[in-house]
Amino acid sequence: MVQWMKTFVVLALSASLIAGCSGGEKKQSAGDKPVETKSSDTKTAANGTGIDLSEKISINMMSIAYEGGAWGEKHPVIDELNKKLNIDLKIQWIPSDNFVEKLGTMAASNSFPDVFRINKDEYLKWRDKGVFLDIAPLLSKFPNLQKEMDPETLAIGNPKGKIYGLPNWTPEYRETLLIRKDWLEKLNLKPPTTLDEFYDVAKAFTKNDPDGNGKDDTMGYSFAIANNRSFTRGADPLRFAFGLANGWKEKDGGIIPWQSQTKELKDFLTFTSKMYADGLLDKDFAINKQQDPDFKFESNKVGFTDVPGTNIYDTGLPNLKKVVPTADVLQLAPPKGPAGQGNTTYATTNKVVINAKIDKKKQERILALMDYMVTEEGHNLITYGVENIHYKKTGDKWEMLPAFEPDRPMLINFWFFHKFDPFNTVRPWEDQEKPKKVKALFEENKKYLVKDKGAGLYSETLTKSGASLDQKMMGEMVAIIMGKKPVDAIEAAVEAWKKDGGNKIIEEMNEQYKLTK
Repeated sequence: MVQWMKTFVVLALSASLIAGCSGGEKKQSAGDKPVETKSSDTKTAANGTGIDLSEKISINMMSIAYEGGAWGEKHPVIDELNKKLNIDLKIQWIPSDNFVEKLGTMAASNSFPDVFRINKDEYLKWRDKGVFLDIAPLLSKFPNLQKEMDPETLAIGNPKGKIYGLPNWTPEYRETLLIRKDWLEKLNLKPPTTLDEFYDVAKAFTKNDPDGNGKDDTMGYSFAIANNRSFTRGADPLRFAFGLANGWKEKDGGIIPWQSQTKELKDFLTFTSKMYADGLLDKDFAINKQQDPDFKFESNKVGFTDVPGTNIYDTGLPNLKKVVPTADVLQLAPPKGPAGQGNTTYATTNKVVINAKIDKKKQERILALMDYMVTEEGHNLITYGVENIHYKKTGDKWEMLPAFEPDRPMLINFWFFHKFDPFNTVRPWEDQEKPKKVKALFEENKKYLVKDKGAGLYSETLTKSGASLDQKMMGEMVAIIMGKKPVDAIEAAVEAWKKDGGNKIIEEMNEQYKLTK
């Protein structure tokens, strides 16, 4: 999946270490086997909410689809949700590359679905225009949702006293910098702790044949560029070592964006252009797709990776071991630089919103559906699938059935809405030591969080012009890294960004920032 959700699905491995639970149910701790519960009478009420389910209601849901495609019109999980909530659920799965375009088309024709996932920029653009239902007056009717929602996360992007969107939760501490432990041992190297040591190890990984095949086919480091406007997460440990913002950072009582940080940009570009010139940085970084650096790591071509902590055990290391059975990884602290050290921190800004124009009964039934998804019974269904179709349970023993992999019953969980639980995707038939290993990664990551102080704030100019401004500036940065322009060229690029709309963005974002104080 794409970086910000990587297959995560990435994504989805997460939620907060303090996750809510349904009323009266036992709270699961990391590694606990899920508790099975029996469905209640669908003709009376849902999950203790008091919502009448006697009338069958059609619901049109729209969500994003990443790698591997999505469900067809018929699916066992949909059938179970229909029976449980007395609904007729139809899901539109829109490929990630076309999702924003699809939302724009729907906005132009005023034809939004009943409930849909939305990214930060589109959410903030339409939030105050009467498009989304304010859930705040209704939330007390849905005890499981209410217990699950972390107030701080819920507040991101929502005006005080309003809830126009529920969080499509991502743990802020998920990103994990890892290095090939076996390559370090083969080359008799120590894990790097500083930028200089990082450079030296990247050089050894490029020049000293760490895979032992006698070919010049390995590289020191790789990252990509997302939407031609920003570096993917792999660049962040380097960017933050030079003091660049993770979006926005506080300064002199306000906030500033990374695009305005001329000195820090010059330092970062000096370092990365040297890596590129010396052959240590992936020569294809500018044309890589977002997951290409991950795939290159998994194919034994690069010695570092920066991925969600769950992904390394779900896909990264297993895929690498198919190529090199003896491969192993080691978690790294981000390299120390002039400004210290840090790694990517995600603020949960993506939302699930309900169409304000649909009738009240349908709005309530949608909330009842989402309330059910965060109960243990509902979570089990949208994560493990349907018993005796996707898994079998005999006593305490769980067994995955052959239909699980082709049916992919976890897609609503991964790509739409899920519990606030960092071990959200751990399945009971898998290695139950995995949550412990992931938790150890997360605990280390928490030490190096670099928060985006502009998360959830709205700028009209940023929404209208931010992409084009950033793409122009990124073009200059790529040219500098590749040695086509001198590092000093970034000074003119920063000034052009400010003059062409950046100063207005800074002004608008700071006006919003002051309202949060």
